[in-house]
This record gives sequence, structure tokens and C-alpha cells, in this order.
Amino acid sequence: MALYEDAPWGDITSQTLIPADATATADLVAREPGVFSGGAVFAAAFGLIDPSVTVELRVDDGESFEAGHVLASVAGPARSVLQSERVALNFVQRLSGVATLTAQFVALTAGTRARIVDTRKTTPGLRAFERHAVRSGGGHNHRFSLSDAVMAKDNHLAVITADGRRSLTDALLDVRAALSHTTHLEAEVDRLDQIEPVLAARVDTIMLDNFSLADLRTGVAQVAGRALVEASGSVNLDTVRAIAETGVDIISVGALTHSVRSLDLGLDVTLTTARTTTP
Repeated sequence: MALYEDAPWGDITSQTLIPADATATADLVAREPGVFSGGAVFAAAFGLIDPSVTVELRVDDGESFEAGHVLASVAGPARSVLQSERVALNFVQRLSGVATLTAQFVALTAGTRARIVDTRKTTPGLRAFERHAVRSGGGHNHRFSLSDAVMAKDNHLAVITADGRRSLTDALLDVRAALSHTTHLEAEVDRLDQIEPVLAARVDTIMLDNFSLADLRTGVAQVAGRALVEASGSVNLDTVRAIAETGVDIISVGALTHSVRSLDLGLDVTLTTARTTTP
């Protein structure tokens, strides 16, 4: 889809300026340090345009690099290399940006029990790629889609208890009874007094949303291992260490995908025109 978006009727610039028999080599070079991700997507951007283009990856997904490091080398027909260049870079720059930011969060929580996870705040259509990049950075994935687990957030809980006929516990117990034993059940709370009613419904994970550090510590002690504890809200590089030290099991970070900066990577291309001779 990205390749078609970028050249729906071909690359008329390369087709008119570049000889058909010209070949090119190119190096993917880091302009700044980071963590690599998206090697397979980078290679596919060239291969889908022209299978004769070869891509040699010099680093693996999840590998750190410094500025000036050659991350991959490309060779093949010049027109094909130039047509694929922007899409290949768009993907690998963004995915490496996700991996690099994730690695920073993971490093800040080292030595704690907390696991850094992403959210569904991903670029539409790119969730699988961005989630892979989170793993490249040492993070973990939350539910992939709405179909994968029951996650009762504040709006859901408000609706199911709005008529006043069922308590929060009874409403969640009804949910639990309707689920397969393999389906994960998570519920969000935003006050300490909601913790016990939610735990009484035998949830698998309880999310403490926008809790203060003091309330997170109190909440972790109150849960006392009866469910996984997830912290969410107001998580950034300045706050994540203190959140992790409260003892939570999971820290979900929407910024990993919705606020990431693409890494500065460049494709340095060298063109070589092959001269065709006639007998």
C-alpha cells in the first residue's frame, strides 16, 4: 500500500532521468545513535518493486548502533533503488525510533519487576510493525486488538452499572462467567476504593489509572499478588522509574507509538551507468 501510494503510476522522475541500464549501490547510514528495527520491512520495500535488488542487513533488529554505522547495503537497478528509497526509509526510520524510545524506557526500569508494554495507540494499519519495533527495543506487547482480551475500562464500567441494579463486582462476575477460561480479563480503576470490588470478580489484571505514586504503592500492597497490577497514565521518561519502584507488574506507555520521533537514518546512493555495447 505504501509503495502504491508513493508511485501509483511509476516513478516518472527516475524513468525520465536515469538510464534503464544504470545500476546503483546504497548504504543505510545512521545519522544518530539508536536501536535498529524494521530490517525485513526495509528489504521488502525494495524486493516488492524489483526482486533483483539485493539488500544486505548489517545489524539485527534490537541491535544498538552509533552515528555513522552502516546498517544495511542495497544494490540493483538504479531506477528500482530510487523508487523504493523513500518508503524503505519511512518504515525503518519510524520503527527504529519506536525501538530506540522503548529501549530508553526499559533501561530506566532495570532492576524492578515492571514490564514496559505498548498500547493500541498505534498508527492505523501499522500496528504489527510498530508492535514488532517495541519488542526490538526490549518492551512487550499489550493486547493486539479488541478481539484478544476483555479490558473493562472506566466507560465500560460506568455503562454496565448505570442502572444501579448490579454492583461492580456482580457486573464483572457476569462477564467472567460468559468468558472462556482462556480469555484474559482486565479491569481499570481510578480510585483505591474500587480495588476490592474488582478483585472480588477474579480479574486477571487490574489497571491503576492515573494514580499518584503514593496510591500506586498502596494499591500494590492492597492487591497483594491477587492479580497483575498495571500502571497507566502520565508515564514518561521522567516519571517511569518512580512508577516502576512502586512494585507494579506492568507499565503501559502510549508514547512508545503515538509520540515517537523517527530516527535520522539516511540512504547514501551511488549510481553507476552500465554502457551497453552492440556487436
